[in-house]
Amino acid sequence: MHGLRQALARRRARPRPRPGSTEPGAPHAQGWILDPSGDWYYWWISAMVLPILYNWTILICRSCFTDVQEQHVLLWLSLDYLCDALYLLDIAVRFHTGFLEEGILVRDRAQIRRRYLGSSSFAWDVASVLPTDLLYLRLGPGVPALRANRCLRAPRLLEAFDRRETRTGYPNAFRIAKLMLYVFVAIHWNACLYFALSVRLGPGADAWVYPNASRPGFARPLRQYLYSFYFSTLILTTVGDTPAPRREEEFLFMTAGFLLAVLGFATVTGSMSSVIANVSAADAAFYPRHGAVQRYLRTRGAGRRLARRVARWHQHLRAQRKPTGERGALRALPGRLRAEVAAGVHLPALRKVALFQRCERGVLQELVLRLRPQVFSPGEFVCRKGDVGREMYFVREGRLAVVADDGVTPLAVLGEGLYFGEISLINIAGNRSGNRRTANIKSIGYSDLFCLSKEDLAEVLREFPAARAAMEAKGREILLRLGKLDEHAEAAAEEAARRTRALEAALEGLQTRAARLLAQLESSAFKLALRIERLEGRLRRRGSAGPPITPAAPNCPCSSPRPL
Repeated sequence: MHGLRQALARRRARPRPRPGSTEPGAPHAQGWILDPSGDWYYWWISAMVLPILYNWTILICRSCFTDVQEQHVLLWLSLDYLCDALYLLDIAVRFHTGFLEEGILVRDRAQIRRRYLGSSSFAWDVASVLPTDLLYLRLGPGVPALRANRCLRAPRLLEAFDRRETRTGYPNAFRIAKLMLYVFVAIHWNACLYFALSVRLGPGADAWVYPNASRPGFARPLRQYLYSFYFSTLILTTVGDTPAPRREEEFLFMTAGFLLAVLGFATVTGSMSSVIANVSAADAAFYPRHGAVQRYLRTRGAGRRLARRVARWHQHLRAQRKPTGERGALRALPGRLRAEVAAGVHLPALRKVALFQRCERGVLQELVLRLRPQVFSPGEFVCRKGDVGREMYFVREGRLAVVADDGVTPLAVLGEGLYFGEISLINIAGNRSGNRRTANIKSIGYSDLFCLSKEDLAEVLREFPAARAAMEAKGREILLRLGKLDEHAEAAAEEAARRTRALEAALEGLQTRAARLLAQLESSAFKLALRIERLEGRLRRRGSAGPPITPAAPNCPCSSPRPL
């Protein structure tokens, strides 16, 4: 309460916003504000990947391969200024992108503007759009290296990659693709620098540099780039088969390439190891470990037939994408969000169950949090008649057969949307079977079931008595049809339950009366103690004010104390 009063006091003491501004989190009346976690912002930074990658790959290529620059000048100028327009528009988007303060999205344009202008991102963004290409007026458009400052927008590229990795459903595949992109850019830059060095040293001057253009086919720009890219790949992958360098520049270039290759290989190896470890951890979290089970069966000397059944079961789980470790994967989410995720995944299947079609959404949300998926192989018994029932099952996918006591003769077939096993979990009055299974149920093929334990079902039904009543009514109907409901026992149980309720009500009344009598007794004792204390005080005052009293003889009648 004290903390709440302090928060309210700070709220009252906070200055009111000026006209035209809004408090954090309040909707803005003018303009548009992007949510940094929203879809529009995500698609915008995803589109900004194209101009940034264009500048990082094409500028160096045009600077080193002069023929590429000279043959398509108008095309490059158009693409350059289109990228500049996107860069400027991105700055405008930054001025309209909110931020979180105390967990609330700030939509005040003045605060957003002050925050962006005071950040380092603004300096980098401005530096990346400085009109350095005005020097074209003096040097001509054949010097694209003047636009090298456009590569300073790389942090925006990394932000887009992070957002994409968070949103994609295949993060490991995206990490591998991103790593391959980095490798390609590194080889591309090294190839361009190799060709520029070859032009400076003279094409065909030795075996290490690019061959002379007089040789057939080596004058074409595409051949120049492909040869340089191939030579750069050989250097950075340290494969070998490259001509030995002969000049100082060539030695320095090869040494720098080898050092970059060592760093690159270490990075690639570490990233690939991380991706493989993440994939293995994800598989272990979703699917049971197949190798550990096989080693256990082999160590214990289990038969090959059983081992093949286990192997086929694991193979079916992975092939059909039926994970069994859903609870562990969702454990990190908060309770409400975990319920929403589970409901979004399993609620359509659970609504097909006739028992829950009329239930409120709260019952279904409580159930989906407690359901455990289980997959049964062909010919495997889900339950046998007479077994102690500890779970009930919902058929999500597949078919199950209700068979006779011989385990072969089919009596009925259970399909998608049906359920069974609830009779042994609910204490239905008059049930002659008690908590024992009443039928043999065997899986025909691979059956995907939801399992709900007795404890979880009792907890859910305790909170929703209407669902419990519906399930008990359905159970009585089944027991009557099977002839396993003792109506006399049910009536006796109901009479016993009525008497028990009456005794509980009488006991509650007696407890209330006893509590009242005890309170009255305590009040009377307290009042009596106060009266005794007052009388003792009066006696002490009288004894201190009057003459001393001589004690009387023991046989004197006046020596007996008078009643108070």
